[in-house]
Amino acid sequence: MSRATACLVSIMMLVAVPVAYGIDPSSIADPKLEARYLALTHELRCMQCQNETIADSPVGLASDLRREVRDMILAGKSDEDVRNYMVSRYGEFILFRPRFSLRNAWLWLAPPMLILLGLAVAVRVVRQRSALVAADHDEPDEDILR
Repeated sequence: MSRATACLVSIMMLVAVPVAYGIDPSSIADPKLEARYLALTHELRCMQCQNETIADSPVGLASDLRREVRDMILAGKSDEDVRNYMVSRYGEFILFRPRFSLRNAWLWLAPPMLILLGLAVAVRVVRQRSALVAADHDEPDEDILR
């Protein structure tokens, strides 16, 4: 039984080691800077995973980006300086919430426009169908009269 337990413990240790690499072991002593660090790392997209923030991604690139963000915050850079640096290096795609500009205005304006268009189509369809039903009730059916 002790051999099986030792084997099971060994397997569990091997499985748990890669998970530990996904945790950011560094922390900042100042709570305000730590809060800024956490907020920024949750705003930036991992360029390798693309659907995760750099705070949640276990890949090496995300770890490097977290280290860069931490170093920039400790160097006294503002949040906007960090964002601008990351955008200049990786493009607007790194931001989960892209900035409003003429180049990406369609990203911000298309959803409300499509909702308004859908509402207009729905209103028109409902009005046409109600007019057909009203016209159908106004005219007597010739087959019933015969």
